[in-house]
Amino acid sequence: MDISRSTMDIAAACATAAVGAVVCYGATLNGTAWGSSGPEPGYFPFYVGCLIILGSAGTVVQTLLRRAGGRQEHGAEGEAFLDGERLRTVVAFFLPIVAMAAISAWLGLYIGMGLYIFYALRVAAGFRTLPSLVSALAVVAVNFVIFEKLFMVPLLKGPVLEAFGIY
Repeated sequence: MDISRSTMDIAAACATAAVGAVVCYGATLNGTAWGSSGPEPGYFPFYVGCLIILGSAGTVVQTLLRRAGGRQEHGAEGEAFLDGERLRTVVAFFLPIVAMAAISAWLGLYIGMGLYIFYALRVAAGFRTLPSLVSALAVVAVNFVIFEKLFMVPLLKGPVLEAFGIY
C-alpha cells in the first residue's frame, strides 16, 4: 500500500484547516467584534484561525494544480510518501507514544515519561540497559524539578508517586 506525497499534502492541509476551524469556533464563543473598549477576546484568535484555513486552502489548490499539470518537484509525485517499510517505522514510533499517554493517564505523567524514555533508548535506539535506565530517571528528575519546583506547575502524579507521599 503506497500513499503518494500529494495525497499526504492534501490530508495535512485538511487537518490544519480543521484546526483553524476549531480556533475560529472557539474565538466566536469569546466574541470577535471590536467593542467600545477595543477588541473582544476572540478577535485576534478568530483571524489567526482564518489565516490557518486560508493557508490550508492554498496548499490544497497548489497540490491539485501541481498534480493536474503533471509537475514533479523534487520527485514528490514519483516517490511514495508512505510504503510498507515506512509505515512500520511510523507505527513503531506512534504506538509507544499512545502507550505513554495511556500509562500517564493511569499511573501519572512521570511514570509514563520514564517508561517511554527507557523504551526509546533501550529498545528503539539499542542502548544498554543501565544507561537507558539512568537517562530515563534523569529526564524524569529534571522535569520534576523544572515543573514542580521552579515553575510550580503540578503535573499528574498518579497513584504510585502519591503512595510515596509525592503530591
